[in-house]
Parts: sequence; structure tokens; C-alpha cells
Amino acid sequence: MDNDQNPPHLDGARPRDDGAITTFAPRLRASWQRSRGYGVAPDHVEPVFTGAVDRESLLYECGREVLQGLRSTLANEPVSMMITGSDGLVLCRMSDDASVDRALDRVHLAPGFYFAEQNVGTNGLGLALADRAPSLVRADEHYCSDLRGFTCAAVPVLDPVTSGLAGSVNLTTWSDASSSLLLALAQAAAGNTSALMLARGHGGRMSPSVPRGEVFRVQAGSLADQDLPEPLSPRWTQALDRAHTAMLHGDVLAVVGEPGAGKTALACLARRAARPRVRLLGARPPSDTDVGPWLSLWSPELAKDDTCVVLETMDALSTRVAARLAEVLSAARRPVRPWAPPPLQPFVITAERYDALPEALRAQVDAVVEVPPLRLRPDDILPLADLFARRHRGRPITFTPPAARALTDHAWPENARQLERVVREAASRTDTIDVQHLPAEVFTDTTRRLTRIEQLERDEIVRCLTEPATTMTRAAERLGMSRATIYRKIAHYGIRTPGRGRGRE
Repeated sequence: MDNDQNPPHLDGARPRDDGAITTFAPRLRASWQRSRGYGVAPDHVEPVFTGAVDRESLLYECGREVLQGLRSTLANEPVSMMITGSDGLVLCRMSDDASVDRALDRVHLAPGFYFAEQNVGTNGLGLALADRAPSLVRADEHYCSDLRGFTCAAVPVLDPVTSGLAGSVNLTTWSDASSSLLLALAQAAAGNTSALMLARGHGGRMSPSVPRGEVFRVQAGSLADQDLPEPLSPRWTQALDRAHTAMLHGDVLAVVGEPGAGKTALACLARRAARPRVRLLGARPPSDTDVGPWLSLWSPELAKDDTCVVLETMDALSTRVAARLAEVLSAARRPVRPWAPPPLQPFVITAERYDALPEALRAQVDAVVEVPPLRLRPDDILPLADLFARRHRGRPITFTPPAARALTDHAWPENARQLERVVREAASRTDTIDVQHLPAEVFTDTTRRLTRIEQLERDEIVRCLTEPATTMTRAAERLGMSRATIYRKIAHYGIRTPGRGRGRE
């Protein structure tokens, strides 16, 4: 259902309230289409809130220092400067204009809130993170009407070692203010942040984030909603049926399986099958010092009949935190009475393994359903890849037969999470995904941990082998290797390319 009263037309033209016509660029049109798919409300922002922000990361340290330097340059300007994580979480915000700060507080564009596209629709930082490209979103180009009083310029910050997405720099001002230099300033700040990260990290990776508890609404358009492809494999369907049956019996359910296999998706689909209009919340493990605030954020929701809380990766909890959580869950359980239909319990637990759950939480569980890993569900790979690509670009993306075969043949050790990442990166570059658009990891079977130099060599070999119309001889020439050496390297790295298997001509 179209949830925007004034959406852009298919040709990119959108009528404004004053009767003029605003023409949207293709990137903005695609972002609006993704926003609709996510189920984002067009008339008010509902960003996800987390109880803690990691202030120990290299991104936070370096980004904040760069913005403090920029702050003196913009001392008399109505501009708010922000650093966000790669997931859209606002890590810090600074400005010297109280009116801008108050306005941003009203729309929750503040530390601790997520502003990715799936949370609030098209906006500057969300578009920059989704496309991994500098982005300027003005006034009515924002999907949500609450944000149309602002103009936002955002630029991705890349990890200086891995070139992976670390986060973004975002500059926001009033929509009627001059924005001519806003994007250039954001680009300079993002580049300076990346350079400072390299200097401070001595060429190493960013320090890992400390665990933080997150509480969020499970958004429409995620794997938990109606856009999941049909039909999926019998293994998935059987697990879903078992979860649905357990819920209808009034059981507290634990969904277990490998990371990224789809535990939360299955739990949400089963609960929606039992009660279609249920409101789904997710909660991830907190640090030991954040337990109180974490519980206070979501535990009141357990008393609401139309709400279900999915407690994710609860095997990561310490014994002490698990015991405190178990007390809350025990009090919230709905009793099964002989004279009444079984109630739907207000929470579901997920974990990698049932026996890895702390004992206090295992005592709360009545039924366990295991989600099979993606390598045991090869029939699900291409339907999910189509879904991830369409959701990312807002329109169907095609796969060539060799690319489809490469995806299907891969073991996906990180499951659907890895598949989504690979497909999103490929779909950002093309409308027709071929083997040369896929990363080297898709063509590698080895589980051995590679050094940085080995990764670079492997990636270059795969790049040459997947070029259109290449031959082994031509690839060896381009790499400056003999044919014998390239065959040996292929075996060493476990490289498998469509049409060649392990190195056949």
C-alpha cells in the first residue's frame, strides 16, 4: 500500500504544495522506493533508539576531533555536525545554534537514534550510507515530512585499511539556508576523519565496539515482513510451521541457529502468522553496566497484548544479567488455563544454541526450533538474493546465469547476513550482476584465515579470472605469473570460478 499522500511520479516529478514541480534524481527515487518498502511512516519520524553509544571506537574519537576543528569555522552558522556509525546510529552531534539543536531534538536526530533509511526514510546520512556516496538531500526531497525543514549533506567515512564503510559525517542546516558549501565541507571532514583514523590506528583496524543493548521496532520491509519471497525451501517452511504451532500452544519459544541464518525473521513471521497485526520489538544484549536502562526501555511493552519482544542472541548474556532478565520474563509470562484458549506469550528468545543459553533463561523456554543454515537451503539463495537486490535499489535487479551459479554454489558461512551484504554491494554498481561484480569471497572455499597480503593476492586473481571472455593464459599474463603458478595459487586459496571449477581451462 502506498503510504505517502504525495509520492514522486515514476518519471521522477513530484508536485509540491505550491503547485510547482520538483524533479527527483534517480538516486532519490530509488531511496523513496526503498523507504516505502521498509514501511517508513511518511508523516512522522519513528527512529530506533539505543540505550548506549560507543564512545571508545576510533571512528568516534577521530570524527569528533575533526568536527571540533570544523566547529570554529562554522561558529556563526546554523549548522549541526554529526558523526554516525555504518548502521546510521548517531554517535555525536555538535553545533552553536540552540534553535537548530532544539529542532533536531524534536525529530530525534540526536545521539543514540538510528537514522538509516529503514528507520526514517530518505535523508542525507541514510542515503550516503545506503549508496556509499556523498549525498545532499534538500527540504522536500526527504521522505518524511517531519524532516523537510532541513537540508542535510552527508559523506561516507571509509575504514582506511579495509576500505569498508565505517560511518558518515553529516552536516544539517535549515532548508532555506544556503547549502552550496555544505557538501564540500562534509567531504573534507570525512576525508580528514579517515586520515586521522589511519594515523591513530597505525594502519590497524578500528577498535571493536563495546557491547550495547539496543531496542528497536522490527521494521516492515525487513525479512520479518510480507516481502519475503514465496515459496521458500521445505527446511525453512518446516521450521516456520513448528514455531507457529508452538506459539499457538502458548509456549515460550527459543529460536536457535547459526548467526545470520534468519532466527529473528522466522520468529517474527511465525508471530505474525498467529496474530497479523502484532507490533514487534527487538532487544539485543546490553553491557553489564547498562542493564537497568536497557530493561526500562522495553520491559513495559511485555504487558501489551498487541506487542511481542524478540530477545536476540541471549546466549551472549552474562549469568548475572540473565538472572535479572529471567525475573522480568517470569513475571510477564501469560498463564495457560484449561478453560481458555492458549495465550500468545509476549516474548521470543533467540540464540545460537539452546545449551549456550544461561540456565536462568533455559528455564523459561518451553519449545525450541532450529533454523537451518543457508548452505542446507540452496533453493533459498537466489530468491533471497533477488529480494535483497530489489530492496536495496528499489527495483528488480537481474543476475546473469554465471553469477547466479556462483551464488548458489557458495557455502555462505555467515548465512543470509553475508548474502545480503554481497548482493547489496554488487547491486550498488550495476543493474545486471555478473561474476565480475561479486567479491572474491564468493569464489573461495577455504576456511583458513588469510593474511592481508594473501587477501590482496587472492582478490586480484579472482578479479582477473572473472573478467568477461578471459582465459587462464590471459589471466596468468595479466598477473605476471606462469600458468603453473596460477593453478597452484587457485588450489592454495580454494578459488572456484563459474565455468572453470577449480582452475579448468
